[in-house]
Amino acid sequence: MAVKALLIDLSGTIHIDAKAIPGAVEAVHKLRASKIPFRFATNTTKTSSRKLVDKLNALGFNVNENEVFTSLSACRDSISHLRPLLLMEDAALDEFKGIDTHDPNAVVVGLAPSKFRYDYMNEAFRLLINNPSIPLIAVHKAKYFADKDEKLSMGPGGFVEALEYATGTKASIVGKPTKSFFELALKQIGMQDNPENVAMIGDDVNNDLGGGALELGLHRYLVRTGKYRPGDEEKADTKNLVVFDSVVQAIEEVLKANS
Repeated sequence: MAVKALLIDLSGTIHIDAKAIPGAVEAVHKLRASKIPFRFATNTTKTSSRKLVDKLNALGFNVNENEVFTSLSACRDSISHLRPLLLMEDAALDEFKGIDTHDPNAVVVGLAPSKFRYDYMNEAFRLLINNPSIPLIAVHKAKYFADKDEKLSMGPGGFVEALEYATGTKASIVGKPTKSFFELALKQIGMQDNPENVAMIGDDVNNDLGGGALELGLHRYLVRTGKYRPGDEEKADTKNLVVFDSVVQAIEEVLKANS
């Protein structure tokens, strides 16, 4: 089936920290000019959606806030009825303004390097172990990510699993690769009834291209940047899987097919 719309990962796919992937800025501008529907669909949780857009624009991407769909914003919507203990970086807390955090009745974990230390983790542990009905919510459970030095660093997955192990509580996941995350992203671009005409571009063969992307029948474009490591494609289901050197080649392929 022809690709008529795109979902595009951010970190590791169009940028690594404060560096754009070579050629990515120009490729995104061409995509936007083509009028092909797209959304940046990201698990980024270290910073709020607003600050993320500011960061992308400082790199030259000229992003509108409605072009970005984050697991953090999806998480905020899903916990609006709760009073969460937020294991989040301070830069991400802006996303949760207006959410009551007094007397917590939930634990929410994002990628929070400054909070993954014993005192914060133990506070979350005590809340969960003493209140078995309290939910543990992971914005996502990625094992690792491409850090600013372009080396891999630990993601939140291991810390979420530490809380699961210690408390016997199973975390629910909000972001990629859950089917619900992809369904919401598809709805934003009006492609919820035609997922077979959408491609997901990402550097993580599991979190970007597994789970819901595979289940919904999306085209799956793996790029050899960011957290990609040689042989990743050999560990994945090959259905609708195509490997590109970078997001630039992936976007060019879609533009060519729709010209």
